[in-house]
Amino acid sequence: MTTKRNAALPGSAEWKQRPERSNMFWLRVMTWISLRLGRHLSRIVLYGIAAYFLAFAPAARSMSRSYLRRVLKLGSHSAVGWQHLFQHFLSFASVIHDRVYLVNDRFELFDIRVHNDQLIDDIVATGQGVFLIGAHLGSFEVLRAIGRKQPGLRVAMVMYEDNARKINAALNAINPKAQQDIIALGHIDSMIQVHELLAQGTVVGMLGDRSLGKDDTYAVDFLGDPAALPLGPFRMAAIMKRPVVFMAGLYRGGNRYDIHFESLADFSALAPRGRTIAVHAAMTRYAALMEQYCYRAPYNWFNFFDFWRASVSPQVKPPAEIT
Repeated sequence: MTTKRNAALPGSAEWKQRPERSNMFWLRVMTWISLRLGRHLSRIVLYGIAAYFLAFAPAARSMSRSYLRRVLKLGSHSAVGWQHLFQHFLSFASVIHDRVYLVNDRFELFDIRVHNDQLIDDIVATGQGVFLIGAHLGSFEVLRAIGRKQPGLRVAMVMYEDNARKINAALNAINPKAQQDIIALGHIDSMIQVHELLAQGTVVGMLGDRSLGKDDTYAVDFLGDPAALPLGPFRMAAIMKRPVVFMAGLYRGGNRYDIHFESLADFSALAPRGRTIAVHAAMTRYAALMEQYCYRAPYNWFNFFDFWRASVSPQVKPPAEIT
């Protein structure tokens, strides 16, 4: 069995336990500076932020090095140079900085290129809702730009309650008028809300790469080692019998973003007896897609904690991908 109850308790909740380095006051200050000085001038600050993490954040530096060694295919004894670490932190700071403008609908500042958007258009045109599953890979906020192309497209985000509270606070700090549906998991009516939104043809977004630590997980191969991913997002999509699309909004430097959509799974006609196999196959494909886009844009991975530490023992192998 590769499904583990509470398998991720020691490690994958590390991201949740690690204190935030920013607070609402400084987020408001940074927002004010960014909107007053403009994107070009305010980006100067990002180099200082990246340098700070490089010099004074040993845990993040260690986790960045662990990831970069895998994605850059360096040997276990090969050193990851400081320039790679700096670029990783700078990409992260850039995406966070651009969130200020994206949440304020300043899309004219960016060169946003959408790939395979017909996949979303075709599903939405049928009137049925769809699950959009991303990762802490690039920018999820850049998805807001799709609304310009398809007015009326509604996107709601489903996330853990603590995250929902933080995101709502951050949105309020960046733009109090920003309208974004956030559904917090853990409430009695959470699943009812998700079901109603899907029935209205809403795109329901989730991030599938982090666990709270108490979730059931499934081990998949990711960048050469097993990693435990939460089953919850995929189980929800399977129970609701909806198609699932993978999304990655990759930051390509400067003001350019590439939004990629990939078909991930379709649970529409899934029989209950085949749910577990279908969920495991979808998660295996999800990991493969994350890996594919990490190789394309290696500095876009923003999980600065030990992503592999909580994985199951090496002898446990996930099943081969089902296409």
